[in-house]
Amino acid sequence: MQTRLFDDAMRKDIAKQPRLWAIGFPFTQCFLLFLRVLGVLCGVALVFLFAVAPPAFAAGQADLIRVNGKIVTVDDRFTIAQAVAIKGGRIVAVGKTAEIAKLADAGTTKIDLKGKTVIPGLIDNHAHWVRAAEHDELRLDGVTSRKQALKMLAERVRAARPGEWIVTLGGWAEEQFNDDPRGFPLDELDRIAPNNPVVLQAVYIHSYLNTAALKAAKIDENTPDPRGGKIEKDASGKLTGIIRGAGGVAFAAAKIPLYEKDEWLANTRKLVTELNSVGITAWLDAGGRGMGAKHYEPYKYLADHGELNARAFYTTIRQPATPEQVDKVIAEIQQQKPFQGNDYFNNIGWGESTYGPVTTQLLRKESNTKPEDMAQFRRVAQALAERGLYSNSHVEMTDVIDAFLNEYEEINKVNPIKGLRWSFSHLDQVTEAQLERMKKLGMTALIHSRPLIQGALMHKEHGDKAWDMPPFRRVQDSGIRWGLGSDATAVTTSNPFYTLGFAVTGKMVGGKKVNRQSITREEALIAHTRNNAFIVFQEANLGSIQNGKYADLLVLDRDYLKVPADRIKDIKPLMTMVGGKIVYEAKK
Repeated sequence: MQTRLFDDAMRKDIAKQPRLWAIGFPFTQCFLLFLRVLGVLCGVALVFLFAVAPPAFAAGQADLIRVNGKIVTVDDRFTIAQAVAIKGGRIVAVGKTAEIAKLADAGTTKIDLKGKTVIPGLIDNHAHWVRAAEHDELRLDGVTSRKQALKMLAERVRAARPGEWIVTLGGWAEEQFNDDPRGFPLDELDRIAPNNPVVLQAVYIHSYLNTAALKAAKIDENTPDPRGGKIEKDASGKLTGIIRGAGGVAFAAAKIPLYEKDEWLANTRKLVTELNSVGITAWLDAGGRGMGAKHYEPYKYLADHGELNARAFYTTIRQPATPEQVDKVIAEIQQQKPFQGNDYFNNIGWGESTYGPVTTQLLRKESNTKPEDMAQFRRVAQALAERGLYSNSHVEMTDVIDAFLNEYEEINKVNPIKGLRWSFSHLDQVTEAQLERMKKLGMTALIHSRPLIQGALMHKEHGDKAWDMPPFRRVQDSGIRWGLGSDATAVTTSNPFYTLGFAVTGKMVGGKKVNRQSITREEALIAHTRNNAFIVFQEANLGSIQNGKYADLLVLDRDYLKVPADRIKDIKPLMTMVGGKIVYEAKK
C-alpha cells in the first residue's frame, strides 16, 4: 500500500491542468474532483488511525520482530523504543520488548538486538550515484593518508587486467591527507601502473593521469586545451599528466570507456551494495554530466525485477545553455509526467541546473546574474510552475539566491508554487532574510557536507565567510523544512555518517575544523531521515520507524546518540534493511 498526503495525491490529478481553479471548469468535473478529494481524505484518516492506534497484540501478526534494542524512531517526539515488528515489508508495531514479542508465532523470525541501536535508513537528498555506476571506481573517501592512498592504488593495479582503466572521479582532495597533502605526479603513477591507464580526479579542480592514460585518451603535446580547462606542460613543453579546470576534468572523464550493458548492470548492483553497507537506503539523484537513458536503465531493470536494494528517486536534468536549448526544454517540460514509477525507482520532477549559465560554483566568488540569462532561467521556471512540477535548483552564493528568489516571487504571483515543494540545493551563503522568503514560497532547503573535503579550499577562496558555509545552525533555527545530504560522489564523500559527523562537529576529513555552524546530533539525524522523506515525497512511507511505514532500518555498531561527536563518522551498520529485506550484513 502506498499513501500520500492530500496535496501530493491531488497533484497527480491536476498535473495536466494545474490551474483549473483559476480558470473554472464544468460542474461534473467539480463533482468528480470533490469525490476524489473525499476519497483521499478518507484514506489519510485511515492511515492516521492505523498509525496512532495501539497494536492488537495477537500472535502471527509479524513476519519479523527485533527485540531488546534501542530503537531511535525519529518520529515527531523522537521516541526511543525497545522493539519493532515487521510484516509484508512494513512496520506494524513499535514498543516495548514484552509487548512486541506477543506478535510472534512459530513462523516469525525473531532477532535479539542485544542492546544495539537501530535508526531509520538514511536518505540523501542530493547525490549523483546513478551516474557513478558507469565506472567501478577506486574511492579515496575518508582516506587521511597519502601513503594509504598509494597503497590502495597499488593493490588495485595488482588485481586489474592489463589495460584496464583505474579511475577515481572525485570524492577527495589533497588537503585531506595529514601526512603529505599533495597530489600524484606522473612518474609516481607510471611506476605504480605502467600498463594500466590511471585517472585520479580531485573534486572538479584537476585530474592526475599517468602515461598509459594519456596514450589511451590520445592526449599529447599538440592536443588543444579543452574549453574551461588546461592540459598542463612543463617548461620544456612536455606533458605533466595534470589536466586542470572543470572543463579539463570533464574532458579527461569523457575519455574513460563506459561499461557494456551486462557489466554496467553488475556494477550497479555492486554500487548499491556499497551504499547499503554505509547506511544509505534511499536518495534523490540529481543527474549530471553526460547522462542519458543508459544510466537509468540498470536501476529501472532492478526495480522492475524487485532487485533494487535502495530507493532511487531522481529529477530530470537537462542543463540548457542557450535560448534555443531552452525552447526544447520547455517543450519537454510540457510533456513531463513524474510519479509514474514505484517506491523504489521514480522520477519526482526537475533539476538541478535550471539554466546552465547562471549556475554558481562553490569555489568561485563571482556569480552570473545577467538580465538576459535570468530571463532564460525565468522561462524554464515558469514552464515548470505552469506544469505543476517539482523543481530543484543548484544555487550557492547570496547574490544569486536573491536573483532566483526574485524570479520565483514573480512567477508565484501568476502560477502559485507553494504546494509544489520547490527547493534550492547547497545554499552555502543563504541569509536569514532569504530563508524567510523561501518559507513564504513553501520551499525546502537542501544542505550538504561538501566542506568535508573542500573546507580548506573554501577558506582560501572565501576567507572568514567559509566558517558559515553552509550555515547549518542558521537554517535549522529558521524553521524552514530542510534536509541534510552529501552531493556525492565527485565533490564529497558518500558515507552519510561522515555527513552527520560534519554537521555536528564542523570538521573536515583529516580533523581540521572548518565550520562553526554546528547542530545537534538529533537535529542532524532528523534532517537526514524524516525531513528528507518529505523532500522526496515519501513522508508517508519513509524517514521514521513508525506503524505503516516501510521497514528501512539500520542496526549500528555503536550508539549514535552517545558516541563521542568526533566518532560519529566511524559508525558502521551491522545490518541494513530495505522494505523488510536484509540487504547488507557486516562480516563477523
